[in-house]
Amino acid sequence: MATERMTLLDQIEKAAAGGDVDFLRQAVKTMAEALMELEVAAKLGAAPYERTADRTGYRNGHRVRTWDTRVGTIELEIPRLRRGSYFPGWLLERRRRAERALFAVIAEAYVLGVSTRKVDALVRTLGVEGISKSEVSRLCSELDRQVRAFRERRLDEHRYPYLWLDAKVAKVREGGRIVSMAILVAIAVNERGEREVVGLEVGSAETGPLWTAFLRSLVARGLSGVVLVISDAHVGLREAIRQTLLGATWQRCRTHTIRDVLAHVPKAAQGLVAAYARTIFHQPDGPSAHAQLGQVAEQLGRRFPKAAEVLLGAADDVLAYTAVPREHWSKVWSTNPLERLHRELARRIDVVGIFPNREALVRLAGALLAEQHDEWLTADRRYLPEGSLNRLLGGVRNPTIGELLKEGAAV
Repeated sequence: MATERMTLLDQIEKAAAGGDVDFLRQAVKTMAEALMELEVAAKLGAAPYERTADRTGYRNGHRVRTWDTRVGTIELEIPRLRRGSYFPGWLLERRRRAERALFAVIAEAYVLGVSTRKVDALVRTLGVEGISKSEVSRLCSELDRQVRAFRERRLDEHRYPYLWLDAKVAKVREGGRIVSMAILVAIAVNERGEREVVGLEVGSAETGPLWTAFLRSLVARGLSGVVLVISDAHVGLREAIRQTLLGATWQRCRTHTIRDVLAHVPKAAQGLVAAYARTIFHQPDGPSAHAQLGQVAEQLGRRFPKAAEVLLGAADDVLAYTAVPREHWSKVWSTNPLERLHRELARRIDVVGIFPNREALVRLAGALLAEQHDEWLTADRRYLPEGSLNRLLGGVRNPTIGELLKEGAAV
């Protein structure tokens, strides 16, 4: 082992003296990945394929993460664990990609001369003053490549029983005007219990055709195994789900449903009605939840008949979650997981205010979502237990297309 290390060091010295950047890049990649493997081996108590009595876990392949160095951008293969997580904090920084995207968008607005007074002050604080158009173009091109790879990646490695869908609005300069554009976002939980950002699209308005095209693109990339789709009651979105995700059940977000009910209740009584309506979701099983909803609607009907009508009309959809395992209910009966992600997205969007073009909006949203996706996959705990997801999906996990391809290559 010592001889191999000395040989590698000799090769690096020769490459440095001769200016061989490609070799240096590969050498840095090799050493960084070797150090990560050593760290994972120490964490698990065993090297790859090693059998020991002290083993505490197992590996589960690798995930790719870009790493910017003085010898260029390196695609690092970071080990994944079957249980728990691993992230080389000594080597990589979290959220760096999103911050660079924010920098790029602000810089682009500044160079194009469309920044507001607030953005102008921000770019000067960031040190963007005097940045060249070529530098902005280089930075944007690099980020666009990363975001494109993230948005177009295959989804057939896992099945995704739960899918959340929602949209957010941002302002963009297009055709000499400032227009509102919809950012469509899809997150999901895979069969291993991990959350993922599975899709992002930007369109001129949140319409049924846009949602349909978006969902079809997810299916074309390999999205499968969807049991429950959670969203608000947008008519176009509901129709898109019906057309594209065959066999999936729609779960109407309980938060949006209660909000729709309260729209027909005087403000003075809204607090009491909301508390009463939430008792529906405190029931131990499906029949009890349906019975409680009927009782709540009956009581509401005496004073607020329109509110009772809205609640009864949403009964089957807002209680769709009762058909899945009990331990999943609090995670799938609303779009709250996606709402929290949208709040973070809104915080970054508000910094820019008005995006200089559609590409800039995709760049920032895509970079932020990619960073969140990475954080979810490296989280210490899974969003849902894998055992209960196996029960939901039929007990035995079928091999994915990605796994079958790997097995074929190995043979």
